[in-house]
Amino acid sequence: MTWVEQEKTALVATFRSSDAEAPTLCEGWNVRRLLAHLIQREQRPAGVLGDVISRKPPGQEPGLTKLTGTAMTPAGYQELIDRFSRDTPRWSPMSWAAEKLNLVEYVIHHEDIRRAGTEPAEPRDLPEDEQLAIRRQLGTLAKLGLRKAPVGVRLATPQGESREIKPGDGVTLTGDPVELALWVSGRRDAAHVNVTGDPGAVNAFQTWARAK
Repeated sequence: MTWVEQEKTALVATFRSSDAEAPTLCEGWNVRRLLAHLIQREQRPAGVLGDVISRKPPGQEPGLTKLTGTAMTPAGYQELIDRFSRDTPRWSPMSWAAEKLNLVEYVIHHEDIRRAGTEPAEPRDLPEDEQLAIRRQLGTLAKLGLRKAPVGVRLATPQGESREIKPGDGVTLTGDPVELALWVSGRRDAAHVNVTGDPGAVNAFQTWARAK
């Protein structure tokens, strides 16, 4: 199995063991709605576009509401999980480019479930090679999320790997790849990441991050 296949299998298991009404780290989304998002993203691109055009706030997207409306009973929720667990249609880029498009997506949303609520789960002990695969895909996500940072930014792991994301003097974000993925995607309170650098740069960076 590829890493994305293994992560999807683990995510499906977490969906099956989770309360559909439980909160997630995604504002306005419970576990059921997060599941619907993943199905819509992979199987119903027109629904994704419709929700974007509707400009409804999180929790009120019409496409996701339609999907979740079919899964309000325990049996309906399990059927929705079954739908997600099936192979993605071959016409979808989420099928033939799954490793590049879905690995980090699955990892982040998996932690959206695990780390939400009053008793968030501890980080998972993922295989080193999977962590490496996640780290290799962080560049685009990090550059998008940090492009407007007021100082230079570098990502680093506790093992010593380092990558410049925004040129210039500034700050270093240090954490395992999953933690860095959570941080740059906006899940900062849930991410185990240290921000270091010149005090002035750290202060400017943290002020900017809190305002986002």
